[in-house]
Amino acid sequence: MGVSALFMSAVTEISKHIDAVVEFVVFDNGLGQREETLTTSDGKKIRLIHFGARGGRRYHRAENLATMLLASRLGPLGAILNEGIRLIDSCAAVLDVSGGDSFSDIYGLGRFNNIYRPKAIAINRGKPLILLPQTYGPYNDPAVRTLAATLVRHASMAWARDIHSYEALKGLLGNSFNPQIHQCGVDMAFGLQASPASQCLDATLSAWLECQKPDWPLIGFNVNGLIYNDPARAKKKYGLKADYRQAVVGFLNKILEETPARLVLISHVMDQPGHYESDLAACQDVARQLGGQYVSRVAVAPTTLNETEAKWLISKMEWFCGTRMHSTIAGLSSGVSTASISYSDKTLGVFDICGQALQVFDPRILDTDAVIEGLWQSFLSRDALHLSLAARLPQVADIASGQMRDIARHIRHLATTASGMP
Repeated sequence: MGVSALFMSAVTEISKHIDAVVEFVVFDNGLGQREETLTTSDGKKIRLIHFGARGGRRYHRAENLATMLLASRLGPLGAILNEGIRLIDSCAAVLDVSGGDSFSDIYGLGRFNNIYRPKAIAINRGKPLILLPQTYGPYNDPAVRTLAATLVRHASMAWARDIHSYEALKGLLGNSFNPQIHQCGVDMAFGLQASPASQCLDATLSAWLECQKPDWPLIGFNVNGLIYNDPARAKKKYGLKADYRQAVVGFLNKILEETPARLVLISHVMDQPGHYESDLAACQDVARQLGGQYVSRVAVAPTTLNETEAKWLISKMEWFCGTRMHSTIAGLSSGVSTASISYSDKTLGVFDICGQALQVFDPRILDTDAVIEGLWQSFLSRDALHLSLAARLPQVADIASGQMRDIARHIRHLATTASGMP
């Protein structure tokens, strides 16, 4: 849902600030060329041309990124040989968000290569590359850092999504840093609109939303399948000090034992049970462990929700905790008192922008009991947190809107310059 939120926010917000007809070529994980029309909340219709851009070793396919990278170096012949290259050549600019946080080597060289290649392809084709608000680094391999720095220096515009990433961006650029084109913004998901999804909920959850009472707080909790489903692997890979499973179940048991709260377990990565990242499998396991006398106060949200509907559901909570970063952005941007169990530095930057840095509990630093106690105090402080968040959100909203307006203005300039029209 996080990547989908970034995509939807980028397309709708940029088109809002461009008066002319806007078309987007969207590179995805599909095959071949496909088309659809997206209708925004204000009725504007946007043509989307989808085309695959995939990793792997099927080099005979036009969608293969290694094949596209090779074709991008062949000048006019590249466009003749590769449909994806022809589509890139038709664009005024290439927008790249790197999945939000994947412009790094912490996920392995295979992932980095898939993030590196689209940027290199745009540069090889002479297309202005706009790096949308995202995280830069960390880069553990000096060779990877050199590649990343080269790409960033060739970008027509580059945005970081928090001050920590902005400092990393400056470090990559060195003497090439230019505050006019290298800027600090916020995650684009802050601009995502919520869409009601009452029709997707079962009778129990619908009734909870319709009859909310101050004495029976409704709280939401996102369980991250990536670190819940295989705790031994997660502990080794991410250096966790706390036991994530014990922290989640221990805190939620405390909530159910000591308060009359009702609990909604919300997935944000919608893979089905059996997939190692499935939030649904993790939520279902937590629900089973919390069962017994509390079964009537625990619900698992449906996984049929899209990114705007998931945000709507999270916005209905009185307090929310997420481990998937974009689930917490859905809460923060909706004014919901929000906390996070986060094993990634990127989340701290997002919460800091909203004045909520103390609501991030890092299982790499804290032990299990400290995570549980931190979440408990956050829950107890939810009224004060709501007020402090409400005071900061207008400023964050202005930044979110302003960055997309500036990006759209830059695209308009690029398009008119390329066409030779005033």
